Amino acid sequence: MQVIDWDLAVATGTRLVRPGPQVSREEARHAVTELRRLSRVAEGHVREFTRIDTETAPQPATVVDRPGWIKANVEGFRVVLEPLTERMAARKGQTPAVVSAVGSRITGVEVGAVLAFLASRVLGQYELFLPPDPSGRAPVGRLTLVAPNIVHAERELGVDPQDFRLWVCLHEETHRVQFTGVPWLRSYVHDQMTEFLLASDLDLPTLLDRLRSAADAVADAVRGGEGNLIDAIQTPGQKEILDRLTAVMTLVEGHGDYVMDAVGPAVVPSVAEIRARFHHRREGGSRLDRTVRKLLGIDLKMKQYAEGSAFVRTVVGQAGMEGFNKVWTSPETLPSQDEIAHPERWIARVLDAPAPPAAEIAD
Repeated sequence: MQVIDWDLAVATGTRLVRPGPQVSREEARHAVTELRRLSRVAEGHVREFTRIDTETAPQPATVVDRPGWIKANVEGFRVVLEPLTERMAARKGQTPAVVSAVGSRITGVEVGAVLAFLASRVLGQYELFLPPDPSGRAPVGRLTLVAPNIVHAERELGVDPQDFRLWVCLHEETHRVQFTGVPWLRSYVHDQMTEFLLASDLDLPTLLDRLRSAADAVADAVRGGEGNLIDAIQTPGQKEILDRLTAVMTLVEGHGDYVMDAVGPAVVPSVAEIRARFHHRREGGSRLDRTVRKLLGIDLKMKQYAEGSAFVRTVVGQAGMEGFNKVWTSPETLPSQDEIAHPERWIARVLDAPAPPAAEIAD
């Protein structure tokens, strides 16, 4: 049973996405080559600064256009949603075939429309979830940079292209170092996402209630309120899981921002100008753009950058990078949302906690 018509999602997204900036073939080729080179430069800076070691061999960044980003994310969605798809397949007899067919096409169009919106805004990302490689030789994750969006942003901001490209690479390479240097982190995020999906209520009355909540969230966001679809469609049982996911993603996003700003002054001459102009750009946009960002939770992501970066900055300031890196020891040493807001509580729990007594040796 197909929950989402993925082919239709790709077709819809690539049809709706806006074209990228006008560039010559030579300009495009140069941008792709330079982004690949700068991603390698950034990786060296990030590893040296963060002191996170990894045995994973460096891989060149994958540079894509907007349709390429849509296709890559659909692949990732399919991997993430596989547990839910399998459960729905087990309940196939409970849902009329025509409802399943129509529903998958509707959601396919919706997913495609969302991806079309995001595809013109995302500069880059570390793709955690890729289709499995039968040979077992391919990396489990992939750093992807969206060349048209980077070129569009640097032109819009009026900043030095090479400086801006390296600045972007510093943030995205930090995510690659996090997930390749901390072996358990990827599986932890995947397990939390799977648990979140399987906590869904799939009976028809509940789904209808979720749709009504989603409609209310849309109306609230249009009026300028705080409604968003993420809060509207989750069940009570999912909230606790989402809190854990939010905390870990706030940590990794904030760590990326912190590293980008800490390393930047030494290797990106115009970093102060870039940061100021980029921050202003994040807060801009039309009324429609701001409404859609709020609905999709993108504004929450912007808040994550600030809160996570403040947490990292506070801990590093008090305990140094070695002390902060104890956050990567295990899932138990990750901060909660409350600890991200109050770093001193994480320091007290993880860094200042007395060591467990040594086990007595029996005679």
